[in-house]
Parts: sequence; C-alpha cells; structure tokens
Amino acid sequence: MPGRKRSRGEYEAESRDNHFGMGQTLSLLREPNSAAEDTSESHSRRASPSAKEGEREGEWQTVEKRSKKPKQEKKNNGNYPAIFHSANARLQTHVKIGDLQQLTLYLLADGTAPQWVSVRHHNSVRKVVVLMVPGLEAGMFDGKIPLESAADATATSAEVLSEYGEKSPNTHVHQTINNKIRLSPDDYYPVKLASEKLPEPLKPLADVFPHIWPIKTPGDDKYHRIHSPLHAMLTAPLPKTKEEKRGKGPGPPREGRNWANKPTPVTEFLASLEELQENEYVLHPALFTTAEAKQNYLESRRKAHQSTEDGWVDTKVATLEDGDVPEKETQQGSLTAGRDILAMDCEMCKTSPDTFALTRISLVSWDGSVVLDELVKPDVPITDYLTPYSGITAAMLGPVTTTLSDIQTCLLDLITPRTILVGHSLNADLTALRMTHPFIIDTALIYPHPRGPPLKSSLKWIAQKYLSRDIQQHHGTTGHDSVEDARACLDLLKSKCEKGPKWGTAEASGESIFKRLRRAKRPASGRSGGGDEGRTGAVVDWGDPKRGHGAGAAVCVGCEDDAGVAEGVKMAVSGDAGGGAGGVDFVWARLRELEAVRGWWNRTKTADSAELLANALAGSKTANGETADSTASPSVLAEAVAKTVANIKAIYDVLPPCTALIVYSGSGDPREAARLQNMQQQFKKEYATKKWDQLSIKWTDTEEQALKKAAKKAREGVGFVVVK
Repeated sequence: MPGRKRSRGEYEAESRDNHFGMGQTLSLLREPNSAAEDTSESHSRRASPSAKEGEREGEWQTVEKRSKKPKQEKKNNGNYPAIFHSANARLQTHVKIGDLQQLTLYLLADGTAPQWVSVRHHNSVRKVVVLMVPGLEAGMFDGKIPLESAADATATSAEVLSEYGEKSPNTHVHQTINNKIRLSPDDYYPVKLASEKLPEPLKPLADVFPHIWPIKTPGDDKYHRIHSPLHAMLTAPLPKTKEEKRGKGPGPPREGRNWANKPTPVTEFLASLEELQENEYVLHPALFTTAEAKQNYLESRRKAHQSTEDGWVDTKVATLEDGDVPEKETQQGSLTAGRDILAMDCEMCKTSPDTFALTRISLVSWDGSVVLDELVKPDVPITDYLTPYSGITAAMLGPVTTTLSDIQTCLLDLITPRTILVGHSLNADLTALRMTHPFIIDTALIYPHPRGPPLKSSLKWIAQKYLSRDIQQHHGTTGHDSVEDARACLDLLKSKCEKGPKWGTAEASGESIFKRLRRAKRPASGRSGGGDEGRTGAVVDWGDPKRGHGAGAAVCVGCEDDAGVAEGVKMAVSGDAGGGAGGVDFVWARLRELEAVRGWWNRTKTADSAELLANALAGSKTANGETADSTASPSVLAEAVAKTVANIKAIYDVLPPCTALIVYSGSGDPREAARLQNMQQQFKKEYATKKWDQLSIKWTDTEEQALKKAAKKAREGVGFVVVK
C-alpha cells in the first residue's frame, strides 16, 4: 500500500513535539538520515582530529560529522537541551540583537521559535544568562586586530581561524590573506571556533562556544545611526493584539496596542537629584538632605563660578518639604496636586564663541495664559544674534532696558516653594538665567529618546509625534517663538499626566524584558511553587543599574570591575543576591574593562561614571583611554582581551546545568562613526548661521560616504551561544 503524504498540520505537530527550530526542521526534511551538529556537546570530542577529517580549508564550516561511538555524556541523553546551527539552514539576513532577545523569550517565556538557529528540548532550559561585552570584535579572531607581537604573528601566519570541510548550501568560499581566513561582514553564517587556530587570549572561548556568529547592531541606514544595543536586548516588543494577529494592523499610535490611560499627578514626573546631575543642572541647595553634603556642593559651585558671588540666585526654598501641599488644600483627583505649574522657555544669543546670554524669557501657566514674556538686554555686547534660532534681532533689543538682574528679581517673586518649572532641556535655560530651583520637570526626560540616553529627542519632534502639532515652523527664517515652545512643553506634560508614566516612552510600544518574563510561569518541575511563579530577572552591571535599565529587574547588582560582575552573576543565578531560592531565571550583565581600554567608553558626564571609567583603566598601559581615537598596543590589548575572556569563562564555569549562555559585543568599533557624526552636527549648526566661506568644517560627499562606511562597520558585532 503506498505511503500516505502527511499533512502540513502533522509536520507542524511533529516539529512541536521534538522542540525543533525551523532550521533543524528543514534540515531533517531535506536529509532525513543526516543529523545536525549538537554544538553544546563536549568540545574535546568536537576538536579531536578524527572529527576534522576531510575538512577543507578556506570555506565556512557549520557542522561536523557525528562519530558512531556510543553516547556516554549525560547531556547527550534524554531531553537535555541544545542550541546548534543546522547544516542545511539557509540564512537570508544577518542575525540581529533582537533575534538574541527572541531566543531568550523562546527559552523562558512566550517567544516564537527562532529560524536562524535550531533548539532542541527548549523547555528543559532552566536559566538564560546574557553577557554584553563591548570591545570584542571579529577582527580579533581573523588577525585584523593584532593581539600578538610581530614575531608571534609571523610564527603563526600559516594557521587559520578554523578548519573547514564540506560547505553547507548558501555558504561562501573566502579568500585568505597570509593564510588567515577573512571573515566577511556581508555573510550571515557562523564560523566554527578551534582553539589551536585562535590567538592565545581568545583560546578559552573555543572551550565554551562552538561558533562565532556575526550579529548586526540595530541602526538607521538612511541617517547612518547606531541604535542602543542595550535597549535592543532589554526592551521587548508588546505582544500583538487580536486585531493585529488578524492582519488588520496596529491601531493609531496613541490608542492602539491595548493602551489604557492612567491619570497621574505632575509630582510623579519631578526630576530626581540623580537625573538633574546626569543632565548637567546646577543644583539647588535644598536638594541636599545633610548640611555637609550641601556645604560640599556649594563649595564646588564656587569653584565653578556658579555661586551667588558670580551673579547666580537660588529660589526661596529651604527644604524639599516646603513644596508639599496639605491634603486638605488639594482637590481630589487634581493632576496638579495643588502645585503651581510654570512652563518656561528662553532664547539666547552669543556673546563670545562659547558663551550665550539670555535675550528673551517666556512663562506660561497651567491654564495656558502668558505670565511673563520679556526681552532682555545682556550686559556685554552680542557677537551673534542667532536669529534663525532665537528670532532675536539687533532692532528688537535696541530700546530694551530690562537686564538679567531685573528678570532674576521678578522670578524670585513669582516662583514659590510650591512652583514646578517645566521645560525642554531646562538646564540650558536656567544656566542662562543663572538660577537654580529644586522642582523641575524636563520634557526631554519624561519623553526619552527611543534609543535611550544620552540621546534626547527635540521638542519639535516630540510635539509632532505626541501632540500632532507642528512647532518651530519659522526655524531658519524668523526663529523660534518661546511662548509657542513653552505651551508645547505644558501640553506635553498634560498629556503625560492624563495618559500615565509609560506614555511617550519605549514601553508605550514595547516593554521591559523583565516585565515580559514575569508574565511567563516557571515550569511546575522547577523549584517548589513552580507553575504559579513568574520568571524573575537580574541586572549585573557597573555603577547602580537600578537607576536605569535595571529598574524592572527583581535583582540589581552594582559592581566596580569585571571581576565583580562575574561574581554578581554567580550570586544572581544561585540566589545569594536575592530573587528567591534557586536564583533568578534570567540575568543580563555587562563586562566593560575591554571597552574602556579600547577607548570606546568615554561618556563621563557624572562623577561616579568618571570614577568607574578610571577604575576600568587602572593598570592598563593606554596613554589616554578617554579620547575617541585612543588605541592600545597589541600587548596591552591582548592582556585586556585575555582578562575579559577569563571572566567570560569564569561565568560559564559557575552556571548550573541546562543554562543557556548568550554573549554579544553590542556593536563594532563606534569611534569613527561618532567622530564623523559630531563633525556633521557641527557643520549643520554652522551652516544655518554662517556663510560658506566662514565655516570651520566642510561636509561633502566624501565625508558622507566616510560616515556611511564607518556606521556600517560600527554595526558589525559578534555573538556566541551555547547551553551548558
């Protein structure tokens, strides 16, 4: 009797029962008698000479032949999980950081099965640990970034990164230079690691991971931007609504995606002391709770010429409690919580190449009425009116007699302890006013940039997106209208109060991966109570991760070095750092010492960040690790790479069985792209206010193409995946 053809549903059922990914399913359908490589198996067997017979140099090798000896290892029996690259998988695009996130969600929550890699018995994976290691590049593996002296490089020039055999469909033959394989950034396939063919500092990675994967960092091809690799992993897309699943597409950007308004008082959006520090505000003395801290900060202001002796004023607030409004004086459900709201916007003109002076101030109250709108004449000559931006001209200021001191006196009468000042990047306005106030709401902070700090969205962009309002239409001709900008800030705050804290943030279209995991139930076969408990997560990072990306995690471990990060991961997975008995299910951690030595970590706006960077560079031989073009010698870089790899290996060694370990670099070298982007930004700024022959920077197609190339390189990261 002829065999019956199986239906599509039967194929799908079989795939689900075996927990295979799409790549493995296709492999079995094409070659039923062949088996894909289990890359989580013992590396001693994988690296044996017999396993490499017949391999051909110069080609991608993505799979090995299984030996016919009996399976003896525990992880090869039963339902032990594995993640591996199928011999016949056909990759059509680069693997992205979002794909690593989806793999995590597939292993622990409700994510869909990945198509770029095959997963066996994914329900048996107990934990997932993700390490971000900035500074690790593919060039270190193929010799383009030397990690050895010239003599050592000559001695090993006949070796290649890996040995290659029968190529898989769609793989590519790569040219060799000095007998070293050239990893093509345009290819999508992983390359097998072999310890004896790697530079000495990288050899331990071959004892942990079977392949190195090219991982593409998210970005914008049109504007040559690189998006945050941290947010790409830690912010998950919201699950689709029923309407979206039916193919009707997402609803309007404001009311779609199951959005529910959550009215919130304005006081919930007040900037914290840490946020004000990070965004370069000069701080009001009332923000400090101890006399010693207050005195130390006032002394630092004196040294920075920002004290009352230098013309600065502090609003009349003795303590933060002075701003509290008694409950009996507050109308129930009031969004203002009894506080006085003043939206502020100022215009400035240049008085020297690096100095700006106040020339106009506008204040708008909660009801939208104009409280103050005054032109101000600086006490020093104006060198550039910046009319396309400020809207100020010499004729406008000609008859004006109001001075900065007059405005300060007026504001000290208007602003009380119950007043909240609202504005966009208000630190610049308050600096021009030479004034401090403790109660600030900054729309640049409550509507964060989609790619995360330190980037900030413009007021024009936020107003258009969230208010459907086009402001600054006369930009470049008659300049901005400070009253219009102040009203936009006020209305953005009102919208935020009406809709809730998540409105205008990444969580409006996505959510923290920790929140997504909390909705997933731990399998009943786990610790006691499993099946009713949600998945838990931890962040282990330098500094204080609670202040940012760790806000949604059950456990946050702050560290001062990479060794501390390795120890923090151990504590998180074991439960010693909290998260309940048995530890958390998901850990995201970051190693940063290699990033610092390579000169990639150069954002030191706050004192604690600068101190952490100094700690990371301690002991290195780089001349100046903070500069964008700093480079370490091969010996110094080799030492830093060896130390980083040792920490990765130490983390792997302490993981419990059935734990998936994912390592990703985050990006390629971002320094040249950052330099050219700063250059482009400066050109655009000068071009709007100066003549062509007065520009200090030229931006032609040559620079544009250089930026395109640098941005492409910066988006070329690497990654590693294994199940212990």
